Amino acid sequence: MPAESATRTAIIGAGSWGTTFGKILADGGAQVTMWARRPELAQEISEAKRNSKYLPGINLPRSIAATPDIERALEGAQQVYLSVPSQTLRENLRTFRPLLAEGEFPIISLMKGVERASGLRMSQVIEQELGCDPQRIAVASGPNLALEIAREQPTAAVIASRSQETADAVARTARNRYFRSFVNTDVIGTEFGGVLKNLIAVAIGIVDGVGYGENTKASIITRGLVEMTDFAVANGARPETLQGLAGLGDLIATCQSPLSRNNTAGRLLGQGYGFQDVVKQMNQTAEGLASVAPILQLAHEADVYMPIVEQVKMVLDGRMDPRDIAPHLTTDDDTPQEERTNHEQADGGGALRRAFQRALDQLRNGGRSAGGH
Repeated sequence: MPAESATRTAIIGAGSWGTTFGKILADGGAQVTMWARRPELAQEISEAKRNSKYLPGINLPRSIAATPDIERALEGAQQVYLSVPSQTLRENLRTFRPLLAEGEFPIISLMKGVERASGLRMSQVIEQELGCDPQRIAVASGPNLALEIAREQPTAAVIASRSQETADAVARTARNRYFRSFVNTDVIGTEFGGVLKNLIAVAIGIVDGVGYGENTKASIITRGLVEMTDFAVANGARPETLQGLAGLGDLIATCQSPLSRNNTAGRLLGQGYGFQDVVKQMNQTAEGLASVAPILQLAHEADVYMPIVEQVKMVLDGRMDPRDIAPHLTTDDDTPQEERTNHEQADGGGALRRAFQRALDQLRNGGRSAGGH
């Protein structure tokens, strides 16, 4: 059992990732109380130490408790983690606002999506609905396939906050013998990395479902990272964040794993299922499907070209046969294109110089920098 001095944490949401993160925290010594909307799920977690629907075969730590009573879940919490579907976050926050808005405890988003109606990132929705100090808000991202982590396979993640102090406090709590949290202060890049990789994973699932091989997938993953970086930088992110755990790391895991919900959704699309049929077959939310339209809107506003995401949208809308998807072949004319990202062309390779300088700074500072990840 955790010591009396252990950090008291609450997790709102008891799906696969919320429950897995509860296990991460409990295995690191924190006191964990989960809020589950359904009383029977809360009872199963508290008494049987199982979440058989979302994490079959996983035994949860004996110290985890769960309740359908939100006030009880949040009582005495020193850190609160949000793990609900991104499209229902605003609704949930409005319900829980009196319990969350006041106080100084960190509020951590475990979600990877943008709000369909507004195009806002999850941290922006939290700040807007709660009216709280943005220094209290953190986001967790990285290669986070829940079942692998629940099986205690070694994994790294990144915690981002505009406040270095908040990021450090959360990272110290969210670590154990199989899970390590790094930190940075680039919330924009960290959140967009977690959103955008889902869209590329849908594309990879589509070509996988069609039956295309590794060359096609490698081409889309590589060019996908370019699209992710160009988009994120155009919206205020640091390019190096997209080369780290929240970008490249998460992209690799999500694109190559059959455990990925977005990869699975894409694979069904590639096999010829329509959008509504895919939604019906999915047991859990594939955030990438809901994020395609708002991301493309933001891309158009920032004048960022995203052929991979454009073609995913065309498949979703039924305007493109999945067998015709080949965004890495898309070009406006026959002029050979530079492989570099747009932001690298714009600043004359400055991003690369900054990456080298960052590595040097980390070495000089014992592996840590002010914006480290």
